Amino acid sequence: MGRLEGKRAVILGASSPDNMGQTIARRLMAEGARVLVSGRKESVLADFAAQHDCEWAPCDLTDKGSVDRFAHVAADRLGGIDIAVNATGWGLLKPFLDTTHEELMAMTVLQYVGPFHFYQAMVAKMARSLGGQGGSIIQISSATATIMLNDHAAYMGTKAGADHVIRCVAHEFGQEGIRANSISPGLTDTPMTSDAKQVPGLFDAFLAGYPLGRIGTSDDIAAAVAWLASDECFMTGENLQVNGGLTLRRNPMKSEIDAAVAAAMKAS
Repeated sequence: MGRLEGKRAVILGASSPDNMGQTIARRLMAEGARVLVSGRKESVLADFAAQHDCEWAPCDLTDKGSVDRFAHVAADRLGGIDIAVNATGWGLLKPFLDTTHEELMAMTVLQYVGPFHFYQAMVAKMARSLGGQGGSIIQISSATATIMLNDHAAYMGTKAGADHVIRCVAHEFGQEGIRANSISPGLTDTPMTSDAKQVPGLFDAFLAGYPLGRIGTSDDIAAAVAWLASDECFMTGENLQVNGGLTLRRNPMKSEIDAAVAAAMKAS
């Protein structure tokens, strides 16, 4: 029997093939949970659900009405919600002075306002005083919410803001049986970073920052999610740095990345 046997989980941000959200979904199913995956790409969600015998429902995190409808649909399909994971994000890399108002607003809606609405909707389904059974809310954040990376300010700031809201949820709703925690990966080998991985020397430029000597994977994050989602977890309001020790050190500076890429291209 898996440690999540009988648990009901929703994973938002699982509508790209083999992305972190889908990897998390597979791990939670392997642990025995009933899973509903969500996102904006309905055909991808439907294919994943058919292949893995799980539920799916669309949700646009930037639309509060969509989030509220999703919460009702998910709770109805699963018979309640015990685990809620937000694995959405937009990895905007843009110089500070070049970041437009429109980009900043889009990032804020996707990575701060939308998650805030998602937490509200999940608390409303989990709170014991509202008929729920408690549960675990998990936010996929980023090491860059803690340590610096050039040209990433809008992403970093909104992730950091969402992390602090998670602390507020943990503080206010622990008495309702709800745990709320963040997980902070570093640079991770995922479909979202596949283009960056093809740039000679770029991933190598980051390796010196990892005491454990390798770039992280989605499986690393899914393992942490499985523990946070389980009844074994007696922790709330925390940010797990699941990044191989990166936050003990630092990300490379832009000049170091440029030098590593130039050296690798010259060598090739």
